Amino acid sequence: MIKISETASDKIKELLESEGTPNLFLRLGVKAGGCSGFSYGMGFDDQEKDDDQSFELNGLKVVVDGDSAKYLYGVEIDFKEAGMGGGFTINNPNAVASCGCGSSFKVKDEEGAPEKCDDKVEA
Repeated sequence: MIKISETASDKIKELLESEGTPNLFLRLGVKAGGCSGFSYGMGFDDQEKDDDQSFELNGLKVVVDGDSAKYLYGVEIDFKEAGMGGGFTINNPNAVASCGCGSSFKVKDEEGAPEKCDDKVEA
């Protein structure tokens, strides 16, 4: 369903450890919004819901809510180091268009809820 590179897995494990909270897992999701109609959500959680799908990747527990699963099927997550920082990248084969920032996308048969793009980048 979802692929997470070893580099991204290592970074996520590092971030999970720094939280110092037992039983945390990676939660991935999609919500309406963003420049292109849908935006990604990625964070830590310790509570599963009835419609969640749970699986293990590279030693990480990953949970996706039932509504988001269809948008995330085949997604590849990586982590890239760059200059003074870096970040997670998402390659989504379901996206027919995406925002320049890479955090928003559009799928073929659904518009989502596009929002006006803010061209300013906060530092």
